[in-house]
Amino acid sequence: MPLLSSTFADRIVSLLPRELVDKVPRDHLESDEAFHRRRRVVGAVSLTGAALLGRSLSTEPDSKQFYALTMGVAATWTAGAFASGPLHLGWEQDHDEGLRRPLVTPVVMGAAAFGAFYGAALVARRIPVLNRALTNILAFADQGSAPLVTMTTFANGAAEEVFFRGALYAAAGTNHPVVKSTAVYTLATTATRNPALVLAGGAMGTLLGLQRRASGGIQAPMLTHLTWSALMLRFMPPLFRKTGAETVRPGQPPQV
Repeated sequence: MPLLSSTFADRIVSLLPRELVDKVPRDHLESDEAFHRRRRVVGAVSLTGAALLGRSLSTEPDSKQFYALTMGVAATWTAGAFASGPLHLGWEQDHDEGLRRPLVTPVVMGAAAFGAFYGAALVARRIPVLNRALTNILAFADQGSAPLVTMTTFANGAAEEVFFRGALYAAAGTNHPVVKSTAVYTLATTATRNPALVLAGGAMGTLLGLQRRASGGIQAPMLTHLTWSALMLRFMPPLFRKTGAETVRPGQPPQV
């Protein structure tokens, strides 16, 4: 059975792009004292940030409380990340086997991720619980001030990467850090009580974790996340505005 599982995993890995599999050379070693300090900071910040996240999405769209709390979430993730210890931008290999900062490839991956999510959204519209969940969460973008929603979306996208793929990933150690960081990332989204966000957290957390693993830093996952967020913010609300789905109060769990 272990052989079968290993073979299946190898087949999955073989289908992934090289940018998600091949690791660039890096040396991010730190002392035991620094590592344990990072873990303590990450543990405390994870709980605080998740609580603020859940509270922010229980407010009304376009309210002062919503913008204040969402920026508070971003500030919590960012402050916790930098307080935990050094962060790294990471590298990718070019065609000449040299190293460069990842720029174009992460943007392309972000666009590809959006395409996959858009296709999944077309299916989700036919599933009542997901349809209501997406309509509920997209109300914040649809009814809010465009500049403020854009600012808070980008601030939180960047902050999540410096914390979850930066500090938390490093605190996970060398034993399955992608799985651990994705699990905590997904668990944090459960505070929102929105199944669509939880599913998105698991999917994007895995992709972004693999980018962090391959590049050794936060630049690649951050660019992918911001590209994905920009496209989701632009194209997803109109898709669900047309469904005529029943609107529920933001933060209220969809009824099954």
